[in-house]
Amino acid sequence: MKLSKLFSALIPCLFVTACATAPLDQSQPAALPQQGSANPTACANPLSLPQINCSDTVTASFDSNGKLWIVWVQQQHIYLQASDDAGRHFSTPVMVNADAEAIAAHGEYRPKIKVGPEGNIYLTWTQSLEKRHTGHIRFSRSTDGGKTFSKPVTVNDNLDVISHRFDALALGKNGEVFIAWLDARDKEKAKAAKQEFNGSAVYYTWSDDGGQSFHPNRIVAPHSCECCRLGVEIDQDNLPVVMWRHVYDGNIRDHALSRFRSWNEPGPVQRVSSENWQIDACPHHGPALSIAEDGRTHSVWFSGAPDRQGLFYGYAQDGAAGFSVPLRFGNPGAKHPQVLALGRRVVVVWSEFDGSNNLVKSIESEDGGNRWSQPEIAESSEAAADDAFLLSHGGKIYLSWQTAGGYRFREL
Repeated sequence: MKLSKLFSALIPCLFVTACATAPLDQSQPAALPQQGSANPTACANPLSLPQINCSDTVTASFDSNGKLWIVWVQQQHIYLQASDDAGRHFSTPVMVNADAEAIAAHGEYRPKIKVGPEGNIYLTWTQSLEKRHTGHIRFSRSTDGGKTFSKPVTVNDNLDVISHRFDALALGKNGEVFIAWLDARDKEKAKAAKQEFNGSAVYYTWSDDGGQSFHPNRIVAPHSCECCRLGVEIDQDNLPVVMWRHVYDGNIRDHALSRFRSWNEPGPVQRVSSENWQIDACPHHGPALSIAEDGRTHSVWFSGAPDRQGLFYGYAQDGAAGFSVPLRFGNPGAKHPQVLALGRRVVVVWSEFDGSNNLVKSIESEDGGNRWSQPEIAESSEAAADDAFLLSHGGKIYLSWQTAGGYRFREL
């Protein structure tokens, strides 16, 4: 579904469009970025040049040198671009997957990108299969600075045409590549045995050789919600932390978290929130996670519980068992929050719609999440828009936002 069709469905400086991308290493000055939406006819033309505005989703990441990398999807291909000036100009798009494949890139689906300290670029995405709600988790990497990419591989070792979806990607301090996703293999086994199995399950794999090979798949926890994104981070002990919407007894769909004991041993399931939202459906609305340098775990999530509805923020200190009393924020209809902690500074953004414009709203804390500013409008667009994302480099926090009128990237 294109952004133009999502105007009312998505509750949701520099404007950049790929119609004006310029190579980074040209001898002549790069052209200034142009404005305007992509032409739907041109976007549908297989012979048209790749244009970032033809994509609903953009994912961004900095490398250790401050270069900004973005990935997006057009006509069953993933494209990569880079910027040396924090999003003012971008390089010519590079195709990642030479062979076209159905790539999920809408809503909470999107390719993920991380760049290692050695400069290797790692990508994951969900490949949609022929049956509804089925997929494989795909991986590719570049070891030459984004000039070329390896042939994509499937990292889920169960290859049945079932649900392996909603991939999440993180990198360890020693070059470990961690990939988690939602997996239906245990649900299908239970179904074959005529046993009940609520929800799906969280699975993961990891690589200790820079993505050349991956360890066998392991389960983090059974009974996850089937179609909500995961929150994944690496903690101060260089171990994964995974957060997801869990299916508790009675079809209660609140959030849970696992702090790994080692790369091969997930920790116990820890309940994050207790809104007690009872729903026999999937909200398509997962959590977000950020771990500060002091070890404090910051999280945001959505609940539709009748008496506790909306967006929530909470924190846990340095692996503590419990989370703080949740802070509710946002107006009715607020959606898809993101959080990023940088030292004691914590920024939260989310999407709202005011009847005319798609808004990105924000709150900030300067004391590690204890006290918060009043909400402000960080961005606004009359055109349809994706959800906003946060990333940091050099002690600064940046906002990444794809709209039908152009890609926006700026410091907050």
